[in-house]
Amino acid sequence: MILTVTLNTALDLTYGVPELVPHASHRVSDMSERPGGKGLNVARVLSALGHETVVTGFAGGSTGAVLRELLAGLPTDAAAPEAAPAPITDALVTVAGNTRRTIAVVDRATGDTTQLNEPGPLVTTDEWTALLGRYEELLAGADAVALCGSLPPGIHVGAYAELVRAARAAGVPVLLDTSGEPLRRGIAARPDLIKPNADELAQLTGSREPMRATRDARRRGAHGVIASLGPDGMLAVTPDGSWQAAPPAKVLGNPTGAGDSAVAGLLSGLVEGLSWPDRLRRAVALSTATVLSPTAGDFDRAAYEELLPRVGIEEHAPAAREAVG
Repeated sequence: MILTVTLNTALDLTYGVPELVPHASHRVSDMSERPGGKGLNVARVLSALGHETVVTGFAGGSTGAVLRELLAGLPTDAAAPEAAPAPITDALVTVAGNTRRTIAVVDRATGDTTQLNEPGPLVTTDEWTALLGRYEELLAGADAVALCGSLPPGIHVGAYAELVRAARAAGVPVLLDTSGEPLRRGIAARPDLIKPNADELAQLTGSREPMRATRDARRRGAHGVIASLGPDGMLAVTPDGSWQAAPPAKVLGNPTGAGDSAVAGLLSGLVEGLSWPDRLRRAVALSTATVLSPTAGDFDRAAYEELLPRVGIEEHAPAAREAVG
């Protein structure tokens, strides 16, 4: 079982418009709603890949109720109509506040997306304590855990560091995918993997040079760093070596959820015992297939299977041995 943690879950609403024009009224051409937040997106892709997944985090209010109803239907998601998705188990903790909504407006003429993200409910100390208890129970049956996304109001900035330490104490490999100060605090707790994008990596390290920044992030405590470089693929610096993986060509489409698909690729490859090059191939193929999907956040399975053997892998020469605290 793979455990994903989404402290700031969301009900994702996507509106398609023929053309987005500022200061104008728009007629919506299509609309969808789905359970969201980074960890739930990761779980949906893992399910489509055949991995049993448990999701935890917070959900509350009328929006949280809708999210959980939709979550219950995810095993029948159309992301993999020709394959039987694995079950997703709801282990969310109920809170008094109302789960946030995110609103994406997609300009169908250009493919550009405008995103509006609510902050999330205020989480109390008692609700955080309940989450910690649920999390520690779930770790006992987990093969790997992903800690994903932003922190809702009321949660202390060192929350992910606390969750990383609990996973390491339980002997469960842990991937951290967040940004800003929660990432800075979390990386000091020595997660097995972090997956920042280029902007998050630059904010963490002060460097825009990918290899330098990725190695710097390792020195700060992460055992492995997988940097998302957008259309240029992914760069991995790990205890076993360094590689860069890139799609065969740049693609146009909606990047919503592409990073979450990459996390699912990395985690599924980890629990299946794949080599680092094969993990990266899967992650890049999944993220690219997500960009190509007509539905934001899903991956195009036919595109994924066609892309997977064509993802390019370059191994980097080893640098001088780095001390990781």
